[in-house]
Amino acid sequence: MNRRNFVNKTMLGIGLSAGIIPVSFLNRKEFVTAGVPENSGFKISVFSKNLQWLDYTGMAQTAAALGFDGVDLTVRPGGHVSPEHVSEDLPKAMDAVKKAGLNIFSIVTAIEDADDPLTEPILKTASALGIRHYRLGWFHYDGNVSIADNLQRIREKINKLEVLNARYGIAGCYQNHSGKYFGAAVWDLAQVLKEIHAKYTGSQYDVYHASIEGANSWIYGFEAVAPYIKTVNIKDYQWTKKNGKWSTESVPLGTGAIDFDTYFSLLKKFNISCPLSVHYEYPLGTADQGGRTLTIEKEKVLEAMKKDLQFLKLKMKQNGLTQ
Repeated sequence: MNRRNFVNKTMLGIGLSAGIIPVSFLNRKEFVTAGVPENSGFKISVFSKNLQWLDYTGMAQTAAALGFDGVDLTVRPGGHVSPEHVSEDLPKAMDAVKKAGLNIFSIVTAIEDADDPLTEPILKTASALGIRHYRLGWFHYDGNVSIADNLQRIREKINKLEVLNARYGIAGCYQNHSGKYFGAAVWDLAQVLKEIHAKYTGSQYDVYHASIEGANSWIYGFEAVAPYIKTVNIKDYQWTKKNGKWSTESVPLGTGAIDFDTYFSLLKKFNISCPLSVHYEYPLGTADQGGRTLTIEKEKVLEAMKKDLQFLKLKMKQNGLTQ
């Protein structure tokens, strides 16, 4: 517990004992006991999109058998948990994960709007279960208005989410995704987070997409957003030419273009130690696409997942990053 949380909770206890603060105050939705999520060591989770061919128990037991610390759970349309049933199903998923000896350090959502009727139930349920991070959906640039106007519109959306995140003591994390997305350049996300003085909204930093957009300059975008990185994810890619056009394709960790030594040295330099999610997006018999039915033997899927995890843990150890 940090000093701020210690003081706050001590004063709360004194106030309750003295009768200054009524117990009913604790039931107000504006009241939050959880502090700003802080770095607490790398906890490696598997992206549950890649295990959607399993139910909650199978998913949890498989993640444990592979050697993960937790599950980065999909709570979005088509995910492990449907947003419409979050209050009933998220606790069931958490129970299965806990029974397997793991935890849910973060969830993946499609949240983009604080006023959406599904947003608050997701955050409220997740917070009550002790989940302190969630991934937001993506924002897009409108080509009919200026960059400045786009940033203003997105700033207002993120600011409203920041208020709601603070209410429930959960950090919203925006993934930088390559393509025509806000945040693809990374500096734009860093700028907006700085302007709203974000504490409960930050970055889910994705070095895969960052290096696609800035092959040699991604390190500067990393430095700009570093103060706001709250979660990270890992995958690898290579450039390929098909039908005369260059594009990227996902590949197993360590076989592609990601400079893991440089990336991990930056995580260490900026003292970033947070929940980490491993993504499998190269062909894995539909597991890579969030499929419900595999088209290859499950043993081949699990072998690939295990191999990537072993590579990741070895690279982290070699670069002085500990869990």
